[in-house]
Amino acid sequence: MDYWTTWLVVVSLLSSLLLVDCVELTFELPDNAKECFYQDIEANQSATVEFQVVTGGQYDIDVTLEAPNKELIYRQIKTQFDSHTFVATHSGAYKACFSNEFSTFSHKLVYMDFQVGDEDALPGLEEHVTVMTQMETYAQDIHKNLIRTVDYQTSHRLREAQGRKRAEDLNERVLWWSIMETAAILITTVGQVLVLKNFFTDHKSYQRL
Repeated sequence: MDYWTTWLVVVSLLSSLLLVDCVELTFELPDNAKECFYQDIEANQSATVEFQVVTGGQYDIDVTLEAPNKELIYRQIKTQFDSHTFVATHSGAYKACFSNEFSTFSHKLVYMDFQVGDEDALPGLEEHVTVMTQMETYAQDIHKNLIRTVDYQTSHRLREAQGRKRAEDLNERVLWWSIMETAAILITTVGQVLVLKNFFTDHKSYQRL
């Protein structure tokens, strides 16, 4: 495989990854708030909604998914993460809502992936009618492996962010606990010194009498 062939394969793979019809984002969900996102889907087309609470509170939110005709096709209460795949029965804008209205003080960071349809094939292989060459087979395998790698990287980034947040919260709790212990020790020490000082002061006064 020469340099230009390798370059064209890489460019084709990257281009195909950019053609996927999906919405993938991370957003902040304040306390007592609700955020909704809309995605146009054609009838009889499959779609997948995946979400995960990265940080905040007890890592739980309420999630609903509505069809264009207001039909409720998915609902979860106080859930940390989940994935739901469905086939659209109507064409139009489907609404995915994430609610943190039950929380009065916890801000949350939420990851969402709203993917419509299957992954696009490599450019030039969409309507391939003959047997694929060895080069095309390798390119197709690399394409699938790249998609799988992107999913793994996203999953690991979410776990890393969640673990980092928990570690920071634990570090903050340990810090405040250490400050409280230090303050308690200082107060106890000063109190003992004052008590002992008063005790010996009263003893001297008694001897003089």
